Amino acid sequence: MNRLLPACALFAALALPGLALTAGDPAPVPPAAHKPVLQVDPSPVSDGKSGLVTSYADVVEPAEKAVVSIESTKTVHRMVNPMMRQFFGDVPEDEKEGKETGLGSGVVVASDGYILTNNHVVEGFETFKVTLKDGRDFPAKVIGADPKTDIAVIKIEASALPVLTLADSDKLRVGDIVFAVGNPLEVGETVTMGIVSAKGRQVGILENGYESFIQTDAAINLGNSGGALLDAKGRLVGINSAIISPSRGNIGIGFAVPVNLAASIMESLITTGTVKRGFLGVSTNALTPDVAEQVGLSAGATGAIVVDVTADSPAAKAGVQLSDVILGVNDKPVTNIEDLHFMIGQMLPGAKVALKIMRDGKPRTISLILGSLADNPNELVKGVNATPLTDELRRKLDVGSNLDGLVVTSVAKDSPYAEQLEVNMVVVQIDRRQVTDLPTARLALSVGRHLLFVFDHGSRGFIRLVVRDSPPQPNG
Repeated sequence: MNRLLPACALFAALALPGLALTAGDPAPVPPAAHKPVLQVDPSPVSDGKSGLVTSYADVVEPAEKAVVSIESTKTVHRMVNPMMRQFFGDVPEDEKEGKETGLGSGVVVASDGYILTNNHVVEGFETFKVTLKDGRDFPAKVIGADPKTDIAVIKIEASALPVLTLADSDKLRVGDIVFAVGNPLEVGETVTMGIVSAKGRQVGILENGYESFIQTDAAINLGNSGGALLDAKGRLVGINSAIISPSRGNIGIGFAVPVNLAASIMESLITTGTVKRGFLGVSTNALTPDVAEQVGLSAGATGAIVVDVTADSPAAKAGVQLSDVILGVNDKPVTNIEDLHFMIGQMLPGAKVALKIMRDGKPRTISLILGSLADNPNELVKGVNATPLTDELRRKLDVGSNLDGLVVTSVAKDSPYAEQLEVNMVVVQIDRRQVTDLPTARLALSVGRHLLFVFDHGSRGFIRLVVRDSPPQPNG
């Protein structure tokens, strides 16, 4: 049975035996004041006139200089077995401190020290050392990271560094030759060769993330995380991220984040310190052959059918309706719900979008401007997460079928609402209006005083809630 190794499985970590790991994320670094200057060559890799090629050394050698090794370190604690004191009475501490080290790869994309790598290479670690091809070492700091795309940006204080030129990854074709460059298994910088096996792969390794991986059979192993995927011209087309394998070793199914996506994430992290994404405001289901025929499309048609429109969202304001079938976004076809999720997530708030839809058997185009996606999709108010009441939660909490609402799933200790809202409480109404979804509830909880009707441990009652902060914008 094949085993899908998440992005972190490519990160070769050297854990101390018997350690219980505890560490925080890297301390955030203030955004840089300027954007790095990137070298970009958007031309196709091939001119259509193939000739005999006996070596790619002239392509690979310059590119190798811009691929680096990243050593990450964090403090961990080992719990002392109480039995030790029975035999060795001089063991005074309950735990001992140690270090865990991990190894990954990265790509220099700006001569003043900006490096692209994977989020899982830096996540949870405290200090970082970058080693260049020429053997020089530099301490590095994390500029920013985005778990939803598994991209991170780090920086070293250096100048006149060799860099990789970025290609246009949208122009890659299945069958194009690619090279994977990185430091697998600590053997040193290594180059492997393969082809683009597929594009736009969605394999489910990034929770609520944005996946459109380049799949390749170029050998990728532990430690290659964050390394370069090059085209036949030596240009950067992807950041190596994950593999599928039953043995934790390469079997020819590897995945890389397209460089177009990685570069846009990097620019946002450097200039703003965060990643801002567009928000449309619809929930969709897959378009099955039966449904396609019912809405006036052929059985083989592709797209995403709208099953919910968030109140007061960009989609609602533009007139998107239930049962509309979204066929395309800005002239790009939507083949499934993942496509739509990825396309909208790549765009910035305020972007103009033309939705191609099918309604009542007739094609239409709807123009709208995207909103901003909330960072925490389940946050009801600051520090309080909630989810719609499902049949399973209804049984677990012994809630009757005559009640609907939102179940509080977590409350942060420092939340200003921790004394009023608690886990497993069901919010049924806000200001005497029924709420069954998070976007509607967030819109209702504007700054000011509110009356909540709740169900809590078998009892019903009202709670006065004073909202001091603007609630997060709806997500979807």
